[in-house]
Amino acid sequence: MTNEPLTYAAAGVDTEAGDKAVELMKDAVRRTHGPAVLGGVGGFAGLFDLSAIRAYRQPLLATSTDGVGTKVAIAQALDKHDTIGFDLVGMVVDDIVVVGAEPLFMTDYIATGKVVPERVADIVRGIAQACEVAGTALVGGETAEHPGLLEPDEYDVAGAATGIVEADAVLGPERVRAGDVLVAMGSSGLHSNGYSLVRAVVKHAGWSLDRHVEEFGRTLGEELLEPTRVYARDVLALAQDPAAQVHAVTHVTGGGLAANLARVLPAGTVATVDRASWEVPAVFRTVRELGSVPRRDLENTLNLGVGMVAVVGADGVDAALATLAARGVPGWVLGSVADLDPAAPAEDLVAGTKGVQGGAVRMTGDYR
Repeated sequence: MTNEPLTYAAAGVDTEAGDKAVELMKDAVRRTHGPAVLGGVGGFAGLFDLSAIRAYRQPLLATSTDGVGTKVAIAQALDKHDTIGFDLVGMVVDDIVVVGAEPLFMTDYIATGKVVPERVADIVRGIAQACEVAGTALVGGETAEHPGLLEPDEYDVAGAATGIVEADAVLGPERVRAGDVLVAMGSSGLHSNGYSLVRAVVKHAGWSLDRHVEEFGRTLGEELLEPTRVYARDVLALAQDPAAQVHAVTHVTGGGLAANLARVLPAGTVATVDRASWEVPAVFRTVRELGSVPRRDLENTLNLGVGMVAVVGADGVDAALATLAARGVPGWVLGSVADLDPAAPAEDLVAGTKGVQGGAVRMTGDYR
């Protein structure tokens, strides 16, 4: 036993490293601040001026929180940390816009075994850049050093965001009717869901992350780290265009396409999704083949190339597709909504997911 005094640094926490990380990231964070953000970086709480709320007749606040799952293991293995922020912002902010809400501001939380200022700054810069894409202010955050709980090179990220929407502009099942059409928005890849399955498949196949894959035109690691497409402004552009007749929007995350689509359909309706309407990107085909993954598991776990779906009126399809094309988002007609036939077989329907007793989804045909 020694009589040497124990310090916080000796216990594994370096507060000076945290301060350096803030200095490295603060310019990127400031770029997300419009005139509504008050104060600077480093305060106890972020302040956002809500004076504009006076223009709303019945404003509703929307909020969401999420993380990026085990995709962080890929970033850590490749020692590349400047893209994981897009995954975080996409997972959080795009859950808000599905109700038609404009995301106002976001906060983040990073837990790590050891604060490496440059690594933390890379993560936050990515978050800030994605917030710029989404039109969302990054008003605060926290970096926590957890020695003994996490390894020095390990970290996890999470975030929360708040948005606002006029009560009579809320999108959702109440607006959906039989005859509506499903308009898909293409994903940029795996996004941030299903990485436990993907990593298990890669390990089973014995593939290394630096393996060049011809179908990808790059290494496996580069493909797996492809950042999530952030749809916030694209979805809001659709929702605010009367010609597009947007009734509901779903974000295809954990659970796959059918399960998330069922959540935004009213009871008594069924959406039929035509698998032949799009070509599944190479990364999903590779996961299926390497792991002999059953189609049902793939559909219940991965987005398979569909990142968001808008449910629009039949007369709004052309306008919706034109808006997406103008914004550089791949879009196509995925299927349609009809009244549910009580006599139809139920075994091929997906319904009652995430605790929501709404509509149902039927996947038909085969992928191209």
